[in-house]
Amino acid sequence: MAYPITRPVSQEIGRRIAFLGVGWIGLSRLQAMVDTGLCRKVVLCDPSDQRIAEACRTAPAAECVSSFDALLDRDLDGVVIATPSALHAEQALRAIDRGLAVFCQKPLARSADEVRTVIAAAKARNVLLGVDLSYRHAEGVRVLRDRVRGGQLGRIFDVELVFHNAYGPDKAWFYDKTLSGGGCLMDLGIHLVDLALDVLDWPEVGEVRGALFAEGRRLTGAREVTEDFASATISLANGVNVRLACSWKLNAGCDAVIEASFHGTEASASFRNLAGSFYDFETVLLRGTSQERLVAPPDEWGGRAARLWLTQLAADPGYDPEIEHMAHVAETLDRIYLST
Repeated sequence: MAYPITRPVSQEIGRRIAFLGVGWIGLSRLQAMVDTGLCRKVVLCDPSDQRIAEACRTAPAAECVSSFDALLDRDLDGVVIATPSALHAEQALRAIDRGLAVFCQKPLARSADEVRTVIAAAKARNVLLGVDLSYRHAEGVRVLRDRVRGGQLGRIFDVELVFHNAYGPDKAWFYDKTLSGGGCLMDLGIHLVDLALDVLDWPEVGEVRGALFAEGRRLTGAREVTEDFASATISLANGVNVRLACSWKLNAGCDAVIEASFHGTEASASFRNLAGSFYDFETVLLRGTSQERLVAPPDEWGGRAARLWLTQLAADPGYDPEIEHMAHVAETLDRIYLST
């Protein structure tokens, strides 16, 4: 995987990009894209004057608009969406209908049906569609993927996935299922499912079993409560067993526990955070009682997916079928929810 470097570019290459939502994550992606030099024009839209002011410090020449309608009326090449999850599908569809490329925060939509609808629209309009599943683009995951797909671990038979966040989201909409689509599984588990399926080169999913909890009580049947703990076992068609656990506000003993471990007949490899960090990761190769560190911090991975999308947009704004894997991820999440 080639990572774009920051450098001046010609006005012909630069793209006109709008940012819908410039909270913490939207501002981070704005900074990442501006740093590439590939943004010829920036348009900002957010209901918070304070957030707009902060974003303007990153992009001083940006044009600010007061509504999504006004944003869509501007002369643009693409839209970056960083709004509450319930809005993603509708906003993406409206942008795509205008012939604009879209880079959307995860989840692209709240269900597999919604995801497929957005993907179908992008394909019909021949526009680039991307989703910010950022962990996939960490250097440690790239090396892990190369080792797994290259056969250095032997035959993979088991995968352990963990994402425990000792804090919960600070926005009320995360806890409203109609707005978020789900709790910690939709927020954190989506990264784990995407990472595992991507590293394993997108095998078919077989049997899925899940368990959801809220404040220590198991959730069953139809429910409006969002889960704060989720576990699942996913059997893949290639024989690999995947075990997943994720949570908000778990007694983790540190800020976060994040790990993806792949166990093979010849060796194991693990991508894991260091000292509870949300940002610092290592990848280690494990053989018997020994381990070899393959990747260590620092790695500026957080905005890499955004930079790659913008670089791809500058080279070719057309539809990329790679996005169809997002339907696979969404279907797996749906099946976990339905199996509880």
